Amino acid sequence: MSFHLQSETKKIAKITLTGEIDSLSAREFQKEIEKLAAESPDELVLFVENLTFMSSAGLRVLIFAKQKIGTNLAIFIVKPQESIVDTLEKTGLQHSVNIVDQYL
Repeated sequence: MSFHLQSETKKIAKITLTGEIDSLSAREFQKEIEKLAAESPDELVLFVENLTFMSSAGLRVLIFAKQKIGTNLAIFIVKPQESIVDTLEKTGLQHSVNIVDQYL
């Protein structure tokens, strides 16, 4: 997991997630979200091309991000594998995030 905050006219937080987000790694993911919440980013960009699994704990972190940072936070999920998209669709979270093939 890597973290980068880019500040221009908009504050954009970028995180690369790889491997699996399970209950243990979700804690680390949540800690990163807590750190960036202090910066109040406008966008959270998750690069997930190499993420193979996201448990319900990982989904809770996405919900937590919206609650902690604010409902105006735009979350972009870049290049998710089909299993991640399926999970988002089954839970209805695809309506709260932007699933994209690339982020400019």
